[in-house]
Amino acid sequence: MVDEDKLKQVRARIDALDGEILRLVSERGRLAGEVARIKREAGETCDFYRPEREQQILRRMLKENPGPLPDAAISRLYREIMSACLALQMPLTVAYLGPEGTFTQAAALTQFGHDARLRPASSIDAIFRAVESGEMHYGVVPVENSTEGVVNHTLDCFMSSPLQIVGEVELRIQHNLVSRESEIGDVRCVYSHQQGLAQCRGWLDSHLPGVERITVSSTAEAARLATAEPGSAAIASSAAAEMYGLGPLAEGIEDISGNTTRFLVIGQQSPPPTGDDKTSLLISRNDQPGGLCRLLEPLGRHGINMTRLDARPSRQGVWEYAFFIDFLGHAEESPAREALQEMREESSLLRVLGSYPRVAR
Repeated sequence: MVDEDKLKQVRARIDALDGEILRLVSERGRLAGEVARIKREAGETCDFYRPEREQQILRRMLKENPGPLPDAAISRLYREIMSACLALQMPLTVAYLGPEGTFTQAAALTQFGHDARLRPASSIDAIFRAVESGEMHYGVVPVENSTEGVVNHTLDCFMSSPLQIVGEVELRIQHNLVSRESEIGDVRCVYSHQQGLAQCRGWLDSHLPGVERITVSSTAEAARLATAEPGSAAIASSAAAEMYGLGPLAEGIEDISGNTTRFLVIGQQSPPPTGDDKTSLLISRNDQPGGLCRLLEPLGRHGINMTRLDARPSRQGVWEYAFFIDFLGHAEESPAREALQEMREESSLLRVLGSYPRVAR
């Protein structure tokens, strides 16, 4: 039998804590407004979002987390608190690959919280254009998946864009087969983004052999199409399924557990060092034997950990390539600064695409 007196005491304590939490959050919001006032008095009109500051706060909170709430819950709570406080200073506008319900929208919400003003864009190119023109403060674009590798369209946009990378988001991707049909045997075609189809290829081969697979612009668009066509299904997120009134036929159908997509946040200027950063480069080499080896050699000699190397056609000539490199460290700090100087001497082109905080874990 429940001890009502003890239960009443615990609930009274919770009520008191809720009041204290509200008081403290309100005080944090007031201080955020004070920060904005000080910056405006100093002549700053747009430098209110500080990704390096947010990452430092998140890392400290995760390090000091005593439980029982898991780190993921603490991270979500503080993201939303920071988002609400930032909106008091200046609401951010953020473009993402639409329509609503895409994984890119989920990544944007993870990075900026629900108080940012998110707007869907029709393509990755459109996201870059919106940020370049100043129409939007930031953009969120997919760059690589742990199963299917890089998103070439995003890399190609960096070749001609002056934008910088200001942050990264890693999002666990769960794909679901959703439909208005109630039986999987009634499905005659499956819509999804090319990455969604590729990441679920084995499951589709096993459970829906011979069923037509149709590539569309996004998983959310796939869900929209599946609402209108009898016998169709979509590979999409649970959020997209709920948005378009689709039921699950199968959940978690990605071929590899832990399937994760990395997204980049793009803006006008990269943040200063935090002590735990990553740098992305675009680099080309002279066409000569051993050229790539000489380009990369300074990284190893200076003890720098390279985490990614991808090649894309440079569009400057047939069979000429540009290389995209990620390494740990900030371009403004040693030893990365010295390594980059040596790499410039061996390259025909070297552009730092951005130094930005690593994902807080």
